[in-house]
Amino acid sequence: MNPREPIYKTPILELKEDLSLGGPRAQADYAFGSINSVVVDEQGSIYILDRKNYRVQAFGASGKYLRTIGRKGQGPGDLDSPLSLSLNRTSDELLVLQGIRRLSFFRTEGTFIRQLDINNSIRAQFDSRGQIYLIEQARSKDGEWSYDVKKLSMFGTNLGVLASVPGQGYTGKINPFLAVNTFQVDRLDNLVYGDSRTYELLFFDPSEGKLFKKVTRDYDAIPVSDEDRARELKKIPPDAQAYISLVFPKYHPVFSGFFLSDLGHIFVRTHEKTKGGQFIYDIFDAEGRFIGRMPLEPSGVTILKGKYYAVEEDENGYQYVKRYAVTWKVK
Repeated sequence: MNPREPIYKTPILELKEDLSLGGPRAQADYAFGSINSVVVDEQGSIYILDRKNYRVQAFGASGKYLRTIGRKGQGPGDLDSPLSLSLNRTSDELLVLQGIRRLSFFRTEGTFIRQLDINNSIRAQFDSRGQIYLIEQARSKDGEWSYDVKKLSMFGTNLGVLASVPGQGYTGKINPFLAVNTFQVDRLDNLVYGDSRTYELLFFDPSEGKLFKKVTRDYDAIPVSDEDRARELKKIPPDAQAYISLVFPKYHPVFSGFFLSDLGHIFVRTHEKTKGGQFIYDIFDAEGRFIGRMPLEPSGVTILKGKYYAVEEDENGYQYVKRYAVTWKVK
């Protein structure tokens, strides 16, 4: 287990913005309705899943618009309730998870390839071998709910459950701070699963799905404040307050997400914030050592070939995809 304090107390990297897409002045193909996922290929092209506009927008490394992939609908090659986007960097394929229990596959140049029908899932990603990983809500014969990380072959064959987290069935109340675990696939095709209840990052190998590494850190739990509660209560429309009831836990989940770099770093987004509202990220190196902490915008995507990609939002709710040049201060 890593200690509470990182190895380096000063910032271990610097960022300099060199590209910005979106925002209030963006028009037509450069405008976004609601950015849900972003992936970047080996050439630096950026693919942005716009949930509101039912499409994937592709941009070159210079920021030039290239093409639109998908359209609203339920037929082959159409998108309906798109939830997440993934990239197979070796085959140049895109995978779109849809709320209609479907996976749709496209070439990065825009051609629709095929689709798979699946169970109800909230996240999907595939690796360079074409293996597919899903977070699927499941219910046992005893009526207990769980969120299972399942592994499928490229043809949809079930290859087993790698991790399972007890879920919460319908109780009549909503917990806005419920711990939601997630995963990423790293450059070696390992599945990296983040358990936000206990601060564990679990590594599963791509061949047999065996757990081979665990990264943890000692931490202080962050209490749910009165301000947190008031903010969530304000989100309930007046006409819905009669039938929507919230329940608040004592503490936040340990973290709210993470992303990976191509060098093996793990950036874990905690619930701690700076006075300016930026979230504090814990940074681990490829060996799992806790090497630093620094504030970043809330939705980091990846660091690839010396560039940091993030989804950001201004005070008026306009979204941007931004790219920064990265200068590492430590090895």
